[in-house]
Amino acid sequence: MAGRRVNVNVGVLGHIDSGKTALARALSTTASTAAFDKQPQSRERGITLDLGFSCFAVPLAAHPAAPGAEPAERLLQVTLVDCPGHASLIRTIIGGAQIIDLMMLVIDVTKGMQTQSAECLVIGQIACQKLVVVLNKIDLLPEDKRQAAIDKMTKKMQKTLENTKFRGAPIIPVAAKPGGPEAPETEAPQGISELIEVVKKVKTMQMFHTPVTSAMQGDRLGICVTQFDPKLLERGLVCAPESLHTVHAALISVEKIPYFRGPLQTKAKFHITVGHETVMGRLLFFSPAPDRFDQEPMLDSFDFSQEYLFQEHYLCRDSVTGSDEAPSKVGQPGEGRCPRQQWALVEFEKPVTCPRLCLVIGSRLDTDIHANTCRLAFHGTLLHGLEDRNYAESCLPSLKVYKLKHKQGLVERAMDDYSVIGRSLFKKETNIQLFVGLRVHLSTGELGIIDSAFGQSGKFKVHIPGGLSPESKKILTPALKKRGRAGRGEAARSEEGAERPEPTQHVALSLSFKRYVFDTHKRMVQSP
Repeated sequence: MAGRRVNVNVGVLGHIDSGKTALARALSTTASTAAFDKQPQSRERGITLDLGFSCFAVPLAAHPAAPGAEPAERLLQVTLVDCPGHASLIRTIIGGAQIIDLMMLVIDVTKGMQTQSAECLVIGQIACQKLVVVLNKIDLLPEDKRQAAIDKMTKKMQKTLENTKFRGAPIIPVAAKPGGPEAPETEAPQGISELIEVVKKVKTMQMFHTPVTSAMQGDRLGICVTQFDPKLLERGLVCAPESLHTVHAALISVEKIPYFRGPLQTKAKFHITVGHETVMGRLLFFSPAPDRFDQEPMLDSFDFSQEYLFQEHYLCRDSVTGSDEAPSKVGQPGEGRCPRQQWALVEFEKPVTCPRLCLVIGSRLDTDIHANTCRLAFHGTLLHGLEDRNYAESCLPSLKVYKLKHKQGLVERAMDDYSVIGRSLFKKETNIQLFVGLRVHLSTGELGIIDSAFGQSGKFKVHIPGGLSPESKKILTPALKKRGRAGRGEAARSEEGAERPEPTQHVALSLSFKRYVFDTHKRMVQSP
């Protein structure tokens, strides 16, 4: 009986020149046409430029067989995905990371963690669940100090992993190519068998180099298409019908990568990697309403029936507690509170083709590659794609993202027990008619309704349905007395130029309303 193959995809990632391709070569027994830097450009430059694929197989313990049947032999087929290490090829690295089950983080033991080593570790935290650290080039350490140097580097890597989800990950010392790239092949690699034993502990489903009738994401296949010139085909996507969609914008869940130093601002542009494509995209951040900050995150869908609060930037503890702006002014939550889930609308500069619920990574790839800084800014999941080219008119009006607006003004005087004149809430050129019917609150406790404009200088009349309280009338007494000595018509005509005594203390007016970002009519809405 032929053995059943159980396969695991293992990504080989690390800083440039850490020996990733040499490690893949030392492990592999079968190489694809794209393995070991076979491309002419790779050979010319001496670095890996694209994903390389190779594999090896090791036996697994047999399952107990039914009585009278022979035990079924199983093979663990390990597909190695050799990723580039150069900083400029981060797009390819991210693409490779999305099809792996386990990551080998290759570290040059003579140099330790380097810039791209750290970026690969961040990608690993986002894209896969298991990690093996490989300390390569141990043959370059002086023999009398080798073990001490390996132990020292092992402790450093353990400390690096301490605050990641890979805490306690295996750390294996190897020499994938003793003597370096130009050395003869006579000297055998060191530490490879120990590394294979670690990899055997991880299992997944896939076939490699075996005739199959179906395939899934992460499989590497050779496909025979008759009467077709392969030179006419560029890198693309093979998928089941209706499984992929071309989208012009998307709603994504967002989580900031803590190592990214800059803010995530609304209207900012980032390099957005979706599937195997990286395009520029502009972001608009939003969160639940503050009273829903603690609700359970929805990881596989987006609820269009809910209302969401517009955010000028992604909310995190540093941005909330370190902001100089008053929360009431910008509609942000106070007391350093952050929601359990946040979202963004991503508008792509050109359409992308991807499945729903795929991984999304935002980066600043225009950052200086020599700067010692993390270029990966955020990650998330694509929850809803907008396929209509005219999504701004057809789709976005159903996205109920609102801004909270707050305006402050003053009561200038009372006209009678049920009416006051307000000022300093609007500019002279404001069309006050748009605000008629909105509720305002007086600092003395009364509720009022904007009734009409009053004159031409931005003043307005407010109706007080419940009437002014005796305390409020007492505060506004000077203005009432002044109005009482003049006729009604005279008071209205002289409003613009006459000087009036100020009330004994100021009475403030406050107006709060929502304005929905994608409402084409720009209506102002107040909660009941």
